[in-house]
Formats: sequence, structure tokens, C-alpha cells
Amino acid sequence: MCAKVKDKSETPLMKQYYSIKAQYPGALLLFRVGDFYETFDEDARTTSKVLGIVLTKRSNGAASEMDLAGFPHHSLDSYLPRLVRAGYRVAICDQLEDPKLTKTIVKRGVTELVTPGVSYNDKVLESRKSNYLCSIYAQGEEIGIAFLDISTGEFFATQGAESQIQRLVQNFKPAETLAPKDQMAFAMRMAIDSASGQSPETWTYQLPYCTEKLCRQFGTTTLKGFGIAELDLAVIAAGAALQYLENTHHNQISHISGISRIDEASFMWLDGFTVRNLELLQPIFPGGKPLLEILDKTLTPMGARLLRNWIVMPLANLNAIEARHQVVEDLYKNRKLLEKVREKLETIGDLNRIAAKISLNRVNPREILQLSRSLKSVTDLHELLKEKGLNTLDGLESCAALLALIDQEIHPEAPMLIAKGNVIADGVDPELDHLRKLAYSGKDYLLEIQKREIQNTGIPSLKIGFNNVFGYYLEVTHVHKDKVPADWIRKQTLTGAERYITPELKEYEEKILNAEDSISSVEQRLWEGFVIRASSWVPALQSNSHKIATFDCLAGFAWQALQAGYNRPVMDESRNLELKDCRHPVIESQLPPDESYIPNTIRLNDDEQRIIILTGPNMSGKSAILRQTALSVIMAQAGSFVPCSSAQIGLTDKIYTRVGASDNISLGESTFMVEMTETASILNNLSHRSLLLLDEIGRGTSTYDGVSLAWSIAEFLQSHPTKPKTLFATHYHELNELESKLDGIKNYHIAIREQSNKIVFLRKLTPGGSEHSFGIHVAQMAGIPNTVLLRASEILGNLEADRASISGRESMKNMKNTEVFQLNMFQTEDPRVKQIREILEKTDINAISPIDALLKLQELKNRLN
Repeated sequence: MCAKVKDKSETPLMKQYYSIKAQYPGALLLFRVGDFYETFDEDARTTSKVLGIVLTKRSNGAASEMDLAGFPHHSLDSYLPRLVRAGYRVAICDQLEDPKLTKTIVKRGVTELVTPGVSYNDKVLESRKSNYLCSIYAQGEEIGIAFLDISTGEFFATQGAESQIQRLVQNFKPAETLAPKDQMAFAMRMAIDSASGQSPETWTYQLPYCTEKLCRQFGTTTLKGFGIAELDLAVIAAGAALQYLENTHHNQISHISGISRIDEASFMWLDGFTVRNLELLQPIFPGGKPLLEILDKTLTPMGARLLRNWIVMPLANLNAIEARHQVVEDLYKNRKLLEKVREKLETIGDLNRIAAKISLNRVNPREILQLSRSLKSVTDLHELLKEKGLNTLDGLESCAALLALIDQEIHPEAPMLIAKGNVIADGVDPELDHLRKLAYSGKDYLLEIQKREIQNTGIPSLKIGFNNVFGYYLEVTHVHKDKVPADWIRKQTLTGAERYITPELKEYEEKILNAEDSISSVEQRLWEGFVIRASSWVPALQSNSHKIATFDCLAGFAWQALQAGYNRPVMDESRNLELKDCRHPVIESQLPPDESYIPNTIRLNDDEQRIIILTGPNMSGKSAILRQTALSVIMAQAGSFVPCSSAQIGLTDKIYTRVGASDNISLGESTFMVEMTETASILNNLSHRSLLLLDEIGRGTSTYDGVSLAWSIAEFLQSHPTKPKTLFATHYHELNELESKLDGIKNYHIAIREQSNKIVFLRKLTPGGSEHSFGIHVAQMAGIPNTVLLRASEILGNLEADRASISGRESMKNMKNTEVFQLNMFQTEDPRVKQIREILEKTDINAISPIDALLKLQELKNRLN
């Protein structure tokens, strides 16, 4: 990609292009030429490929040719989003003067640099998702981070250890990441989903400069009021984000009026593994549904964006949780009120992004009209709640004056574009009214002049006409020419009349011929003045937007609770967890109408039942029970009711899951390595209020290694001083022995029923351990050939015999308080062995079915026991 001025053979236009291009390396330059945006060279090849437009050639003023791709300037809103979503930075270079007013090359310059993380274009952004620019700055083991959404003005910052920062990055999912050049690889590794990364100049990352930058932006002398004054690395990261806005020509950012510190102690800890494993925001597999899709009954864009944050950052403050639950209950108990509330919410537009556009001077008339309708709905909603004695929306900022301003100055049918005209209402500006009258009521105005002059001169036959030679004129017959005023100028003599012009007519002529251009200019001036005045309400709009978004989320929770039969949980400071008749909210929503979800009750506490060892057949629902337990706790602490008949939930500060695994090929990690990495993260970050969900720990390696690891991890958790509540699902039935050896561990299994050599999953959580996984039954259900199943049954018998032998001779003798008994299958003195031998001799192995073989094997084992 060429970025320097070429030789003298180039045209002045191309010299100008290369000069501007050199200032924006790494960005696609959309170069305005007449009515088109053009791209050249490598930019043209990229643009052609991404947009699917024709790549052509043009002469560069010399013998050589260059690639060229372009599109009409009015198609910018269609093509720009596609370039940005593809991860490109796009510099928009416009003509800065009217080509008609210059005899040299038109002055051009970049008016905006659009990047994935810095955009307010509705076609680039998703209305129900925030669009964060993430800025990272590290020093030693400590990392500062800031998240900024220019489309709403949201600005957050904090600093901490790598695990904390990575969790935030994974939850906020930024569209673009900033970091110093020497830290970019590290930053992008944490922000795996980020579309692109940029490295600002090194001088940007200076504490004094960044502090001054932030204070100047917020109009303060200190950052203490924002809670980040002592967080040097966070201040540097935030300052670098603001500087990046300046670098990308985003200077009208008064709507970014403050910054909030992310206080980790205020939220439940959900790491990236847990957010992914529980499918909170997106499904792991195509066709699945995340929890967000089930809970999202919001009706406003800002409510939808806020809900995403609530789900991945549930509250860890009991009073704040109870406050949310109370609002949900107030609405839950009054369905008619809730229905009226939702009708009002549905008419409220995106207050936050409209407010930001006002500040950025990028708002259009249609959005202002939407703002007016929204503010009226907000007022109606507030009054509706007050009538019912609810103070949920108390504290709303009054925007009555803004509403009056919009109603008075903006035409009720204003178009989207200012250039279309008819934006400013009649009666706002006398000059505009006059121009409109000239342009659209010219004949009426001429008639008024004619009537006035007839009255003033006493010439009853006076007429007004027009020709292309001298424009508008007054025609007087010779009979009355002696009555013509002295200041009239004679222009033409006819056989029976004289034609005159007056200064008023010439002024009118000029005005009427240029009226449309003048109207456009005046409306533009009046519109800009309106936007400046409206910008004073931006802080109030932002405040109201946050209140409405919060209320929208809670009203959505109430609506979902009514639809799905959720109930309010009892929240307290205890360390108990009791979910009675708990259901999985996502699975339940996808069941056929005639099928109901089978609920289960989960109890965990500090005393007799702190760790549950959960065994059961494949496909029986162990993973679902683990997930629904975690989802219920997350829902409760986010402010929602829960899918239980009743629930008592002791405040939980961390939820960890080790559910499912897959290879991470890009990082060279096997399934087992991924599993162990996630498990290590859990074991190294336990707290007194942690909830752990462990599924099939150790299955990624050999059976004996797996059993050993699972056993050891269970012992570690049981003896850990934090006493974490744990659900431990496993295929290793050996772990059932832990119940008799260690306090606080209880065995449960998922019940099944055997009917006619088949198994039926009852999906009920039942006390006691399970001795079989019934894997061969499941294989038969999946359609595995009988010959394979028969051989598998034979091998299973041999392996279980070997395992029992090895366990008796070696492993079990080392366990504390365990008595080892080794049964010799060939000790004929034992009557049990004799019975087994007789049964085996009568059994035709070649004729028996796989299921019968398993049942026979079970019978033999029962006789041994």
C-alpha cells in the first residue's frame, strides 16, 4: 500500500490523495471525488472484495495504471457498516469546500475515522448490544483497563490482576482493543473475540497527561469523585481511550461526562469458562439457546444492553438484590399493571444513543421526533406507577422544557435528512416563514403586491407579469401612465402600455428565484441552533435512560416469571442453598407443549451436605441438574425470580463450572489440558461463598488417572478451609466411597427404571450412589450394531474384574480405614463361586443378547455381594 507522494507525472488529485493517505496508515481511505467515494491501489482491492463491487483501472496521469473501486456518496450508510464489521478502520475524506467556488483543486480532509470500537452509525451498531472500546495498560502483575462506548457515553475503569481483567474483557466483549505496542499481543490474547487492536503512540500512556485529559473532559480538578484517583493504571487506560477518540476525529463528546469504577466486590465472580459453559450469552452449539434469550423480555434497546451486563455481572450485595426483587414482585402481583407498563415501554426509543447523537451533533430530525414520543411515554409511565403507589421511577429528570422546545420548533412530519426540508416548524423564524411563502406561495404574494399598488396609485388596470429579459414587472396602460410613481423604472414600451420595475420587485425576484437554497441554509442554521440548545438536556436524558433501562429489565423479569411460573427466592447471608423443585429455564422453554420438565430439589449447606457426589447413567440429566443450580443462583442475584417452587439462597460471590470440554487447537491444548486448566483456576480461587459445579473431572485421561484426580480433588474441596458448596457429577462410582469416609459428602444418583431389557430415564435426583453408567444401554439406543454391543459387554466384564482385582491388591490397601477383601473366583470351597460356575455353564454366550448379558452379569455380581 503506497503512502507517499509520487513523482511529478501524477495528477494534482492523486498527489492530494497520497498526502492524506500517508496520515492514516492502516485505514481504508474513502476519498470523495464529486458524487463518489473512491478507493485506490490496495484499498481498492480490499474494498472490492469486502463489498463485492467492481474493481476497475484508471490512468494515474502517467503510463501506469492503478486499481480503482468506488460507490455513490449517498450509499455510504450501506457500505460503511460492511467495511467496519469486517474489522477495518475507515477514514472518510470529504470535500471541505464547494467545487463551484474554487478554480484550483478542491480542498479535502478526513472528517471521521470509523473503527469497530468507535462508531455511532445505526447500521454499524446493534441496538441491543453495547459497542465497547477497550483500553489496556499493564505494569508488572497489575493491569489497568477501561471500557468506553461512544454511542451511549458509558465509561468504566478499574485495575487488578490478570485473571480479574481477563474476566472483564470476556464479559464486556469489546469490539476493539487499545494497548501499547509492546503489550498488544498480551491484550489481544485476553480479548480473543475483539475484532481489531490498535496501538496509540507511546507518549499517550503518561499518568499526568491522562489525568489532565480525564479532568478536562469531566470538568473537574480531581478524579477522586469517580473513585479511580488512586488507580494509576486505570487512569492511564482511560486517558488513552479518550485520546484515541481525538485521534479518530471524535471531538464533540460532551456526553462522556463521567467514569464509573468497576468494583469487583459488588458483583458475583463469573469467569470466562463459566459464562461459556453455562451458555449465559450465547450457545455452545448451533441451534441452542442461551439464558439471555430466555430472560430477555426487555422492550427498550437500552434495557436489552443493560440486561446483558446484569447476567454476566450478578450482584453480590444483599440490599441491592432485594431492591430489584421487590420491584419485580410489585409488578408480578399486578398483571394488568404490568401489561400497561409494557405497552408504554414498547413506545420508548433509544434515549441513551439519541442523547449521545445530540452531543455528537449527529442526530437527525426523525430521531428528535422519536425522542419527543419517548419522553411523553416516560412521563405517562411515571404517572401510571405513581397512581398505583409505586415510586420505582421517582427521581426522573424533568424534560418538560425540552419536550416543549421540540413541539414548538420541529415540524411534526420532519424527514430524516435536513436537506429534504420542512424540518423547522412554521412560526419559529420570520425569515424562514417569508422564504417559504415566497417559494411555495409566490402567486399569492404577487397578488398582495398588485392589490397594494392598485390602492396606492389608483391604477385599477395595473398588472404584474414576468419575462426572461428583465424578470418581474408592473404593466400600466397609457391611460394611467401619469399616475406612475417617480421611483418606478420604465423598462419597456408597448403599443398600449408601459412596463416598469421597482426595487421591491427586483428584491422579490431575487428571493423567489433563490428561495429554496435560502430555505435550506436557514433551516440548517436553525437546526444547528436547536441541537445546541437540546444538548443541555443530555445529562438529564442519560439519567432517565438508565432509570428506564433498569425498570425495563425488572419488568421483563416479572413478565418472564409470570409466563414461566418462577417464584421469588429468599436471599440471606447464610451459606445455605435450597432450591425446591428446581427446573432448567432453557431446557424447559424448549420442551413440547404436552411435556413438562421434571424438577429436582437441591440442598447444600455447611454441615451434613456440603458436597454432593452425583452419579447416574449417561443422558440421565446430571449436567442439566448442575447447570440449573448455577442458573438459578445467577438469576436470583441478577434480580430475577427463579424456576423453583421455593428457594433459599445464601449470598454467593463466585460460581465456577467445569462442565464439558473441547480441544483448543489454536493454542495447542488437548481436551484434558483444557479441563485441567479450568479446574486449576477453580481450585486456586476458592472463597467462603463459592459454588462449584464439576462435571466428569478426569475423564479426559486414562481411567486410573481420572479416578485418582477426581478422588483427590474431592478430598481437597472437603478439607479446604473455605468449605465451598459443590456439585460433583461423575462416572467414577468409586467416589461413592467418600460418603462413608469424609464428613459433608453425600451421594446422589439420577434414578432409572429397567423395563424389558431397556432403561427409562426418570430424571429424579435420589439419595445414594449409582453402581452403573449403563453406557452399553445408551449405545444400543444410539443404534450401535449388536455384534459391537456383545463384544463390549464381554470386554466390560473383563475390565471390571481386572479393576476389582487391582483395586483390592494395590489401590485400596493404601486408603485409610479401609479393609481389603480379595475374592478368588476360582476358590471352589466358596459356595458363591460354585453357584456362579453353574450359571455360567448353563449360559449360551453366542445366543444371549447384549442387554441380557448385562443383566446376567449384574445377577452374578449380586451373588458375589
